Amino acid sequence: MMAQFLEIKSEHQDALLFYRMGDFYEMFFDDAVAAAEALDISLTKRGKHLGDDIPMCGVPVHAAENYLLTLIRKGFRVAVCEQTEDPAEARKRGSKSVVRREVVRLVTPGTLTEDALLDARRHNYLSAWAQVRDTAALAWVDISTGAFHVMPCPAVRLSPELARLTPREVIVAEGAQEPLRDIAREMGAALTPLAASAFDSTAAEHRLTDLFKVGTLEAFGRFDRAELAAMGGIVEYLTLTQKGNLPLLRAPVREQARDAVQIDGATRRNLELTQALSGGRAGSLISAIDRTATAGGARLLERRLSSPSRHLETVRARHDAVEWLVENRAIAADLRDTLRKVPDLSRALSRLSLERGGPRDLAAVRNGLEQADRIADSLCRLEMPPVLAEAVQSLMGHDALLERLQSALVAEPPLLVRDGGFIAPGVDPELDEARQLRDEGRGVIARLQAHYAEETGIQSLKVKHNNVLGYFIEATATHSAKLLAEPLSQRFIHRQTTANAIRFTTVELSELETRILNAGGRAQEIEKRLFSTLCDEVLALAPQLGDAAAGLAEVDHSRALADLAVECDWSRPQMEDSRAFDIRGGRHPVVERALRQQGGAAFIANDCDLSGEDGTGADPARIWLLTGPNMAGKSTFLRQNALIALLAQAGSYIPATSGRIGLVSQIFSRVGASDDLARGRSTFMVEMVETAAILNQADENALVILDEIGRGTATYDGLSIAWATLEHMHDTNRCRALFATHYHELTGLSAKLEGVENATVAVKEWEGEVIFLHEVRRGAADRSYGVQVARLAGLPASVVERARTVLEALEQGEREGGKRKQTLIDDLPLFSATPPPPVRPAPPAADPLAERLEAVNPDQLTPMEALNLVYEMKALGRDRG
Repeated sequence: MMAQFLEIKSEHQDALLFYRMGDFYEMFFDDAVAAAEALDISLTKRGKHLGDDIPMCGVPVHAAENYLLTLIRKGFRVAVCEQTEDPAEARKRGSKSVVRREVVRLVTPGTLTEDALLDARRHNYLSAWAQVRDTAALAWVDISTGAFHVMPCPAVRLSPELARLTPREVIVAEGAQEPLRDIAREMGAALTPLAASAFDSTAAEHRLTDLFKVGTLEAFGRFDRAELAAMGGIVEYLTLTQKGNLPLLRAPVREQARDAVQIDGATRRNLELTQALSGGRAGSLISAIDRTATAGGARLLERRLSSPSRHLETVRARHDAVEWLVENRAIAADLRDTLRKVPDLSRALSRLSLERGGPRDLAAVRNGLEQADRIADSLCRLEMPPVLAEAVQSLMGHDALLERLQSALVAEPPLLVRDGGFIAPGVDPELDEARQLRDEGRGVIARLQAHYAEETGIQSLKVKHNNVLGYFIEATATHSAKLLAEPLSQRFIHRQTTANAIRFTTVELSELETRILNAGGRAQEIEKRLFSTLCDEVLALAPQLGDAAAGLAEVDHSRALADLAVECDWSRPQMEDSRAFDIRGGRHPVVERALRQQGGAAFIANDCDLSGEDGTGADPARIWLLTGPNMAGKSTFLRQNALIALLAQAGSYIPATSGRIGLVSQIFSRVGASDDLARGRSTFMVEMVETAAILNQADENALVILDEIGRGTATYDGLSIAWATLEHMHDTNRCRALFATHYHELTGLSAKLEGVENATVAVKEWEGEVIFLHEVRRGAADRSYGVQVARLAGLPASVVERARTVLEALEQGEREGGKRKQTLIDDLPLFSATPPPPVRPAPPAADPLAERLEAVNPDQLTPMEALNLVYEMKALGRDRG
């Protein structure tokens, strides 16, 4: 056995080997040591190898999924090794023969399909990047749903595209990992090198045509060599990990970078689109707006938020669908109730195609089609926007398969095929007979006994059973002559004579006995065969079922956005092919939701107009220079406008009274600061790298939000950088932007740059207190109120007072000129403001009562001693008083 383990392990050195031993997966040697530590399970030993104990650990087969999930999350790959031979066949080769075993699957982060290992509301992407001469491409697939995409992607575009997709695993040709190493680590994705031959574009084309059973890929689009290489690399990797049992993939969809709003990784993090800065989904945009009822709808919502469209007609069509459901609330409510019953059709299909499915996956297809049919019946005669009409059309035409599954399956089937009982009665007469024999063997024998008694006229005739003869017919000696005589002797075969009875059998009874003994196994085999037949029937219609799953997701997505719009009082934006950006009464969806949940104050809505000089707006400004104190809401205002633009182009209504938005090509955000120690970057360096990326990439249709550029260095350095950055955006990028700063000197640029307008977040001072109004108004702030904010944060009063003194001196010096400023700084009584050291209180006088109590050990007191102690303490208390 151990020789077999080592032989199989030699072929999978980079994975833990789950070696099947009966009801356990066992691991040995270094695999056992690593797994025991990762899974926190016992490490034991089995036998010896080269004189040393062999470390061993194991996990039960029935609970393997939970252990697999833990190992995958900790960065391991797992090779699942199953018995591929009946032990009885192995024994024929000799008593010591080892059952044949093979690795049937390599489990990696990007190739998961089990529900227990996946987040139902998120895609689990496996991506591949390939470079052929001067072209490069990125392909990605979710084998749990069959989604397959590819796009041109030079190395400089890798980071933003992978940030958009957030794949769990990235494969690349050996020797080409460098551009991806830091990106993959940053995203927490596994980086897997593959032999360069896997990315050969010519071989890749053959792999793809074989996979999709077509003579040419032209029906799917025209792909360049790099795109073919990337897709071929994915297919080759799936062939390796799934051991030739390829998943059900849909036809590849070719995308272009210009199809979606470009959002880099830093911006996605800053805007907290799908994950909060603190980690996890809570507090992100998607957690605040997700009203979907189905897993497919939730995944579609995440895709749309991650890739807002840049096509005006597409955006307007999605808004039309949402508007129709906003106006038809009764229909939307009915849809919500129906959609809640829709299972994850896409993932059920994928598991069935990989032969990892069970009866419940077939039931998921049935239940999904039932709800699809119900939705289609209720909507098909209504006049709907094209998006909904196309989705509803995909839900129709599945009547034959639905009827087949309804008649073939029980209402609540078991999880596994081997559990049996999932095929409904009446589907297969042979199965019904086997079940009857298995479950009602005694009744069948009793009916046969009655039949024989009637046929022979011997009412005392019995059908009995023992371990020697099996089933037999027994009659008393007085009736034996009748059974031994013609014509009954031809039918009843004599088997045994005893002192008081004679025993017979019949051909019919012998056959029945065999059927009864084998009924359980035969019923199971018949159900397996019927399950395989049903799977084939389902998979034969996989493309149509995939369309139905997509249609259900589209209906759910539109309905969810309509519910959101009504619930939160959002409005439909007016989308244009222009540079307009005019938001009235805009709000931050996440902050507003948090305030509502806390039962606090209402969110203060604000306007924002960056329309520019294209004749579509009265205000010529396209850059707002925003000043005001910390804690006043500048960052919230910046983020909310970026989120409004993103939501609008994702097809959603917006959290505003109204909005007129010209299509945004890119969204850039430079908000917040943190260092990147892993790359040796300080906070200021990170800030500059992100700012450089914006200035080098932003085009005139971009929307940029910048917060506190230059704050990580000396005052004049920072001011100079912020000044130059603002000028560059105005003159070169010519984009729409919100630029928040504490450098009040910049407000003078509004007089020199016609596209810059000053705005400020209003505050009010009342009896020495600062009240934040959270209102954005035209104009510039006169100061930053930093000292007041420091006091609110809880700085000691002495520090706050000293800060006020220093601030007044510095401001006076600024008013009187540079030399006077330095003189004032030199004259500041730097130590006079420091309060004298606190006087330490004198130590308290000795307390006899406390000292007496300290000396007492209650556990050693007798009752009499305790009573005396009470009197003693009472006396000491009088003396102290």
